[in-house]
Amino acid sequence: MTPTTRDLMLDVATRLLDDGGVGAVTLREVGHGAGVSHMAPYKHFAGKEDLLAAVAARELTRLAGRLAEIRTRAPDAALRAAMRQYVAWALEHPARFKLVFGAWSADTQGLGAAAETAHTALVDLVTRAQRAGALPAGDPVRLGALIRALAHGAADLASAGHLAPGGKGHASADDLVDDLLAYLRGAARR
Repeated sequence: MTPTTRDLMLDVATRLLDDGGVGAVTLREVGHGAGVSHMAPYKHFAGKEDLLAAVAARELTRLAGRLAEIRTRAPDAALRAAMRQYVAWALEHPARFKLVFGAWSADTQGLGAAAETAHTALVDLVTRAQRAGALPAGDPVRLGALIRALAHGAADLASAGHLAPGGKGHASADDLVDDLLAYLRGAARR
């Protein structure tokens, strides 16, 4: 399938984001990088925030897709794999990670819908793990928030150099995810 002009612009915006952060993303540079006029991006995006929201929505959609693929594994293995993928993505693409989970003033380009889809996929994994006895009973939304918060914080600490197996924290971000899931599995068995 041939990518649309909008898709090409999102690809360019993502590369600019990865290379230089949010400040490096301008509609003019996106147009130039996509090989279209500097005004062409305005046909697809109301402004920079709209463009960045579309990049964030696409990232969330991709993450939700990965969660759906993982869902075929055993419930506890699926949740562990999902959180490890989340950490790996955050460490590999720190600017995307910060963009997706930054503050947004408006729901633009379907960002809210993409966030809800990703959130629902995570809650589904938590619910399945609870039913399998790998997590304690309780509100799966709240438990999912706890697990995601630990993975998010651990990835953020690791990316800033404040967490490492042989250094600060005596653990990697993945180690902390595994520790939390082990504690929760133990609580579920009590």
